[in-house]
Amino acid sequence: MQTLNDRIVLITGASSGIGAATARTLAARGATVVLGARRVDRLDALVAEITAAGGRAEARALDVVSRDDMQAFVDHALTVHGRVDVLVNNAGVMPLSPLSARKFDEWDRMIDVNIRGVLHGIGAVLPAMERQGHGHVVNVASIGAHQVFPTSAVYCATKYAVWAVSEGLRQETDRLRVTVVSPGTTTSELADTITHEASAEGMRDFRRVTIEPDAIARAIAFAMEQPADVDVSELIVRPVASPY
Repeated sequence: MQTLNDRIVLITGASSGIGAATARTLAARGATVVLGARRVDRLDALVAEITAAGGRAEARALDVVSRDDMQAFVDHALTVHGRVDVLVNNAGVMPLSPLSARKFDEWDRMIDVNIRGVLHGIGAVLPAMERQGHGHVVNVASIGAHQVFPTSAVYCATKYAVWAVSEGLRQETDRLRVTVVSPGTTTSELADTITHEASAEGMRDFRRVTIEPDAIARAIAFAMEQPADVDVSELIVRPVASPY
């Protein structure tokens, strides 16, 4: 098993939920975490928390929908640290609704953040990782990449795309490790973006059993800690009591 000491790890969507938990977990194991999100005030508070505990962290404003923004995020890490060892593509949104509600703007937002954001991250780190001869891309998908539920057709489609992109990247490189992590119901703010009331009520029932985001963070750390010649390609992490 490898240690995470001195790994340079970039995390998107790091201001809350799985992203914030991953930052805490990896920093506690010795990694330097570079955190990106739109809510910079939350990032700054998280950096202060990590550094107060003896970890190494820094924050930078990031909108994954912007290709230029993502490239600047990666370039900053390369300039400061000289390399990027791991990218955790975690940013995501989940404004569920039935297709009949025709919430085009929300569909577009899910496609932009959940798919384009992941592609922007991969595209930004790939040249540097290939030059280095090593690197690890961790893409956070969802149980929705494997199962479709009413009101979640578009969301599940975006998360299946994350799975497909991850598998394609894994097959196209013999230098990088690629892991897709698919969380089951996990405590987070994702459901807060649902504007369709019936869908919001259904999600409250769906999420009656959840696990804490630390469980997903530990799964990501597990994949990263494997020997250099071992690729944990996929992890599905769900509550024991969940039927989904």
